[in-house]
Amino acid sequence: MNKVVKNAQEAIIGLQDNMTLMLGGFGLCGIPENCITALYESDIKGLTCISNNAGVDDFGLGFLLKKHQIKKMISSYVGENVEFERQLLSGELEVELIPQGTLAERCRAGGAGIPAFFVPAGYGTEVGEGKEVREFNGKMHLLEHALVADFAIVKAWKGDTYGNLIYRHTANNFNQAMAMAGKITIAEVEELVPAGTLDPNQIHTPGIFVQRIFQSKDLEKRIEFATTSK
Repeated sequence: MNKVVKNAQEAIIGLQDNMTLMLGGFGLCGIPENCITALYESDIKGLTCISNNAGVDDFGLGFLLKKHQIKKMISSYVGENVEFERQLLSGELEVELIPQGTLAERCRAGGAGIPAFFVPAGYGTEVGEGKEVREFNGKMHLLEHALVADFAIVKAWKGDTYGNLIYRHTANNFNQAMAMAGKITIAEVEELVPAGTLDPNQIHTPGIFVQRIFQSKDLEKRIEFATTSK
């Protein structure tokens, strides 16, 4: 039952070229910094990454983009990463853009074992091209398929040795849904505690969904845009 590994380098063992990864986070909030660094320091390439965005040019998944370790991004937002935009426009990077709510639900559905669902978002746009359409309650809906990944890599505030996780405020974002949708889920946590320490009523992700967990270190927790008053 003890799922603790030493560090990020040990956590990503078995992750290989051309695999599909889910990475929690929204902007730079709640991203698995240590695991991203471990991936950057590896020779792994050809990755398909499912993430709301790709960090910024000099942090987060932006590191992997610069090293050309990612062949495809399945994302909702690309606006703050110049290198992402450049690779997309030049044809170096394959990108599937998904409405944000649809992306979240496709991840959640993958973890819940729901293979597909209908949603109105994107109907009548490029998002809907080639997709099955059905009408419900007078509104047209698109068929969207669930997302699953070879590895899901998430960041939590607290976790125990059994893999139970608690996220803090908005750092929950995509982490909770993605933690359920990986064949192997890795969690890096700010505070790792013995099993039985966490209040069961506060747990967001039960340990049944987590295979590897470790105590993160040297987190930068960068702020994407710092706006202060004079």
